[in-house]
Amino acid sequence: MDATALILIALVGLAAFAGGYAARLVQGRRALSGAEAKAKLVLEQSAREAETTVKQARLESTEQLHRLRQEFEEKTKERRGELSQLERRLHQREELLDRKLDQLDRKEKELSERDQRLGGREQAASTKDDQLEQLIAEEKERLKTIAGLNTDSAKELLLSRIEKDCRGEAGLIIKQIEEETKREAHDVSRRILLETMQRTAPEFTVESTTSVIQLPNEDMKGRIIGREGRNIRAFENSTGVDVIVDDTPDVVTLSSFDMVRREIARLSLERLMSDGRIHPARIEEIVEKVKKEFDRHIVQVGEQAVNELSAHNIHPELVKLIGRLRYRTSYGQNVLVHMKETAFLCGMIAAELGLDQRLARRCGLLHDIGKAVSHEVEGPHAIIGAELARKYGEKPEIVHAIEAHHEDVPPRSLVAVLTIVGDSISGARPGARGDTLENYVKRLQTLESICDSFQGVEKAYAIQAGREVRVIVQPERVTDLEAIALSREIKKKVEGSIEFPGQIKITVIRETRSIEYAR
Repeated sequence: MDATALILIALVGLAAFAGGYAARLVQGRRALSGAEAKAKLVLEQSAREAETTVKQARLESTEQLHRLRQEFEEKTKERRGELSQLERRLHQREELLDRKLDQLDRKEKELSERDQRLGGREQAASTKDDQLEQLIAEEKERLKTIAGLNTDSAKELLLSRIEKDCRGEAGLIIKQIEEETKREAHDVSRRILLETMQRTAPEFTVESTTSVIQLPNEDMKGRIIGREGRNIRAFENSTGVDVIVDDTPDVVTLSSFDMVRREIARLSLERLMSDGRIHPARIEEIVEKVKKEFDRHIVQVGEQAVNELSAHNIHPELVKLIGRLRYRTSYGQNVLVHMKETAFLCGMIAAELGLDQRLARRCGLLHDIGKAVSHEVEGPHAIIGAELARKYGEKPEIVHAIEAHHEDVPPRSLVAVLTIVGDSISGARPGARGDTLENYVKRLQTLESICDSFQGVEKAYAIQAGREVRVIVQPERVTDLEAIALSREIKKKVEGSIEFPGQIKITVIRETRSIEYAR
């Protein structure tokens, strides 16, 4: 083989080598670029994973920090609670210590006071020792005297001394018991009376002495008067009521202090006007008919009052008298209303005291029954009412309560005292009666001043709404006999000086008191 062929082969081999190298170089570059791309992807993925890991680590650290913070706060809260409890306990202990210190101060003060009292007692004891020594000496002298007595005389002397000492001690104990009982009774009675007065306080209507009749027209006045006044004279004679015909248009006035007559006249005149026939014969006929109807009306009023109070088996005559009191007044207060109110008051007070309510209500209802006939019979209405109740078969305790409700006789039973109390509350409470406050106070002041004007009078008190005056005299200036004469002189002066309804009881009190103070 020649050199050219070798060179060609070498050149071919070299070209092949160069081509392969170039191909490998290109392939290597391609592989390098792919590796770089893969490396870049790996780096990006690694970066993303690293970022995710960092975020997760941050989140976990945040959660862990939050959890640690919560745990710290819970522990702190528990610690604060424990501290607050400790503070409360310390505060309670401080308060307890303060109270104990106060108690110690009080005890110390009490001990000092006890020391002072003990000192005083020691001094008193020493004084008593001296007194005892003196008494012992006196007793020795008495024993010397008694030694000369026989057995019976000595026993009698000793018993008399013991009896004297026991009587003194018993009197002191009785006085203490009486004072305590009076205080308790005053409190209880005041509570009962206040509750009773609050539970019943009905309004009252002041009754007038005149009744006004409204006429249908002005011509009716002439028909009422009649020719030459014969109709009006016949009407006044039949009814006992004054008929006042004045210039007031369409009005006629009936005047009478007797409410029964005035009511009969009112009903009769209204019936005559509605009938239209007005002449003397017709007037007498209508008045008689109205009187009969009015008698039945009075019985119905009495029965209604009796039924309201459940007071059964009352005599019909008493029922009729009760109905008549619907047309009777005292200081403007309707007597029947007053009697029913007194009955309710007595019943409620009896219920508070555990007494017979029906008996108390019956006494209250009948206590002023005498006023129905007091203008026909002489004497106090309480005594008159008691006689009526006795006449118509009421029980003795009811009769006694009626006669004692103004203390014309001394009350001897609880129900009699209840009747007095109920009557006083109903008649004397504010607003019950139509008398003005000025006139009422003036009358009481005048009554007291009349009594004070007599010599020897220490003080006078008007009680029972002016129905009674109690005069306290000086015992060293007025004797018992002079007190009797004084009550009569006061009675005469009261009767001649002031006007008053009913009666006034004058009680002159003379007493001697001996007061000593034991220290």
